[in-house]
Amino acid sequence: MDTPTLASSYNDHRLFDRFAREAERWAALATRDQAADGAFFYAVRTTSVYCYPSCAARPALRENVVFFATRDEAVQAGFRPCKRCRPDLPSRAQREATLVAGACELIETASEAPSLSDLARAAGCSPHHFHRLFKRITGVTPKAYADAHRQSRVQAALTKGVSVTEALYDAGFNSSGRFYDATDAMLGMTPTAYRTGGAGEIIHHATGQSSLGCVLVAASARGICAILLGDEPDALIKDLAARFPRAEHRPGDAGFAQTVDNVIRLVDDPADNTAPVLPLDIRGTAFQRKVWNALRQIPPGRTLSYTELAGRIGAPRAARAVAAACAANSLAVAVPCHRVISANGDLAGYRWGLERKQRLLTREKS
Repeated sequence: MDTPTLASSYNDHRLFDRFAREAERWAALATRDQAADGAFFYAVRTTSVYCYPSCAARPALRENVVFFATRDEAVQAGFRPCKRCRPDLPSRAQREATLVAGACELIETASEAPSLSDLARAAGCSPHHFHRLFKRITGVTPKAYADAHRQSRVQAALTKGVSVTEALYDAGFNSSGRFYDATDAMLGMTPTAYRTGGAGEIIHHATGQSSLGCVLVAASARGICAILLGDEPDALIKDLAARFPRAEHRPGDAGFAQTVDNVIRLVDDPADNTAPVLPLDIRGTAFQRKVWNALRQIPPGRTLSYTELAGRIGAPRAARAVAAACAANSLAVAVPCHRVISANGDLAGYRWGLERKQRLLTREKS
């Protein structure tokens, strides 16, 4: 998970353009819009004080207010900084983002995940206030952030061939029991299988034809692990091999044909309530699995934007990460990433082609 970079957004020239006109500045004052902090400052002639737009002080009469583009301009005009909102310091949003970034760094460099009390103490806040602040800025709780960081450390170590024991202790797990309790949610498989690219697993596969073109269906002992769409069977088989490079790949037997037929039925009519429930072997990081689970809650005929989906999983600032998780989905239609579109209504990306995405959405809405 990336460290928050909210402070950098306040240097974006688009922010200043947004509050370039006086009417927009008055609107920002009326709502105490924190997004305007740093884009401009306002001063009150009767008090000789200048403030951030979000200042909680009592609103001044319009005829007593003057706007400045920078704090230096306000000081040169004879105004002093407000003691309440401290416009002589970075904005509240920037200070909070810096505080949370420091906490994230503390989590990332600690040998074991720091407690909420330790993080709050380092930030100079009460545990309750720090927890709310951290979640508001990052979209996740401090514990979820620490878990995701440990997860990424485990995954990086295992893919480099580090032993499971080394990986779990290096990532901050103080016992193997706690690690193995968490591996299914973290990796979607055993740690050894994750490290070895599916080594020791047998994956059966077969292809068939649907109304959207060629379909490849692959299944492990746990369930269907890939539904791939394309134009040519050979290309889909190569894609599957790249996803599980060290697994043993076998063509599906006669009994597997029914599984393929069930998948094709789903692809041809995702809204069919009578279609059999498919056992899925969903593999991905904890964040990806959270996104994919939310995707499966979107009913046929409905769509969400990436931002709306991010909000549903409790990470409203993670729209880009949500989009990346959608792109990493290997279970076409069964995990309906086609039901996510851009905020402006455009289809945006779809790994199996925008034409297929449009056909799926049209079919579900008819």
